[in-house]
Amino acid sequence: METYYHPHDLNKFAEMGKGNPELWEKFLAYYSAVFAEGALTEREKALIALAVAHAVQCPYCIDAYTQACLQQGSNIEEMTEAVHVACAIRGGASLVHGVQMRNIVQKLSM
Repeated sequence: METYYHPHDLNKFAEMGKGNPELWEKFLAYYSAVFAEGALTEREKALIALAVAHAVQCPYCIDAYTQACLQQGSNIEEMTEAVHVACAIRGGASLVHGVQMRNIVQKLSM
C-alpha cells in the first residue's frame, strides 16, 4: 500500500545535510549533546523523546525512539506509560485552552 509516510525514509535523514553541511553539523553536535548522558540517563532521555514524538505525531521519531528505548533497556510497559503521559499533557493542553473559549463566550454574552 502506498502512503505518504515511508519507514525506509528514516534512513535518509542524513541527506538533509547535503543542502547545508555547516548547519547539519551544528544540528548533529547539538543533538548529540542533548542525548548524551547527563543529569538524565540516556534511557530516560529516550523515554522523553518517545513521549514527545507521540505528542508531535512524528512517525519517523516514533520509530526511532521506540528502537532507542528498547536499546536502552526500556520495556513495553514503561514505553506505554510514557505515551500516556504525552496523551495526558496533550489532552490537558486542549482542555486548558477551553478557558480561552469560555472567556470569549463570557465577553460576547455581556
